[in-house]
Amino acid sequence: MNDIKKRRLLINKIILALSTASAMLGLVFLFWILTTLFLKGVSSLDWSLFTKDLVNGGLRNLIFGQFVMALIATFIGVPLGMLAGIYLREYGYGKYANIIRDLSDIMMSAPSIVIGAFVFAVFVAPFGGINGWAGAIALAIMLIPIVISTTDNMLSLVPKELREAGIALGGSKHKVILDIILKAAKVGLMTGILLAFARVIGETAPLLFTCGTNSFWTTDLNNAFPSLTVSIYNLANFPTDKARDLAWAASFILTVIVLMINLTGRYIIRNRKRKSK
Repeated sequence: MNDIKKRRLLINKIILALSTASAMLGLVFLFWILTTLFLKGVSSLDWSLFTKDLVNGGLRNLIFGQFVMALIATFIGVPLGMLAGIYLREYGYGKYANIIRDLSDIMMSAPSIVIGAFVFAVFVAPFGGINGWAGAIALAIMLIPIVISTTDNMLSLVPKELREAGIALGGSKHKVILDIILKAAKVGLMTGILLAFARVIGETAPLLFTCGTNSFWTTDLNNAFPSLTVSIYNLANFPTDKARDLAWAASFILTVIVLMINLTGRYIIRNRKRKSK
């Protein structure tokens, strides 16, 4: 018994050491990336980046275009994802609901460039050229399974007693869902939506051949539309130092935007936990 116990303790220590080393290695690379991004990005920042368009050496139209497509994707994807998540948790039972959950998980892990290729074939090629609508649809397709999973998980945390109490008071199924269940899960749902928004706003691959980018200010989604992420990719491949500095500045701005959205979501979760104690 002593030998077995010693062997288990040794294995436990080895696994703990390997896990700690792996975590530290990941943190080292993360710190390296963020430090490089901060140093190069901050040194390239200038107020004119927010007041000029790309054609004049600024980023104003690119930031605007990225937010517009991400917001359109959110308006498309959130209602569809929430309705699907509500169906899975409140109405769907048995193997069919499990199949839908599995398909949603597969979609969530699907390479973004594959989604971009699908949108290109359906919404770009038949219409004769890249356009902003195609970019927004590609982002919406990526956002929907995230919202489905979030809604399904958040509704599962609502106690069954609340559902039973609502039905006992004479409420119909849809009234109980709208007035009790969704309100009880609203903080978690909002956090999930914010994190999903942060996920899609930084995407590049599906936008490369769906919306492309545009160096000029435009609100016309029927043609090539400004994209911050695609422009970062293009600028980084330019041979001039000025273009690369602009790419570093754009990368830093995008990272700050995504970080702020994620921190907002984390703050909402922590604030909810404090109030519940």
